[in-house]
Amino acid sequence: MTTDLTHPNPTNPNPTITLKLFAAYQDAVGQAELTQIIAPGTTIAALLEQILQQYPQLEPWRHLTRFGVNLAFVNADTILQDGDEVVLIPPVSGG
Repeated sequence: MTTDLTHPNPTNPNPTITLKLFAAYQDAVGQAELTQIIAPGTTIAALLEQILQQYPQLEPWRHLTRFGVNLAFVNADTILQDGDEVVLIPPVSGG
């Protein structure tokens, strides 16, 4: 299931991304995937800030989270493009 974090407008020229969530992010949001309409020029860091504002319980993971776009690790200053698949990866453990 996907959920829009904003109220999309079908005529909106802004890019749309898919946000895949794992571990603590998925637990906090209650879903594995979200669809997000973003402003042109939005970076991973800005997207993370939006998520943390909506889900403040994720704040402890802010500086531990890694980022992926389209199956590649990226830096927080990466600018997102229409159609990108974004992954926020908090630390995980297991055996």
